[in-house]
Amino acid sequence: MDEWKPYQHKVQYYETDQMGIVHHSNYIRWSEEARTDYMEQMGMGYDQMEEKGIISPVLSVEAEYLRMVHFGDTVTIETFVKEYNGVKLTVGYEVISSKTQMVCCRGFTRHCFLNREGKPLSLKRACLDFHNMFAKGLENHKNK
Repeated sequence: MDEWKPYQHKVQYYETDQMGIVHHSNYIRWSEEARTDYMEQMGMGYDQMEEKGIISPVLSVEAEYLRMVHFGDTVTIETFVKEYNGVKLTVGYEVISSKTQMVCCRGFTRHCFLNREGKPLSLKRACLDFHNMFAKGLENHKNK
């Protein structure tokens, strides 16, 4: 994943409140869209993970809202592996205004890995390809 492209999103009318400002809940949706895109660009998406019997529920979400985004704006969402230990994964996000290049929202999601029965698993043991993908993502982020 040497030529990763950040995820872009154009704000839709239904994502805004009465003042034309993006409702805070949409940043969480955009993070999920960006995370899915990021994994696909890294080489293996959620569909492949689930085919191997691995699920990755969200354990927690955090978002810090810094600037308003309005209807019609386009944002770029930079996604990165913030923490990874084989059992848990933290993905970071920065929502950047394409117009001003300023960060509008910064946040992260924490995940774990489970088998189909809901039991925790280590990706290093369960699927080395996914383990290596996330470990490489973490290393790439640390080297920036």
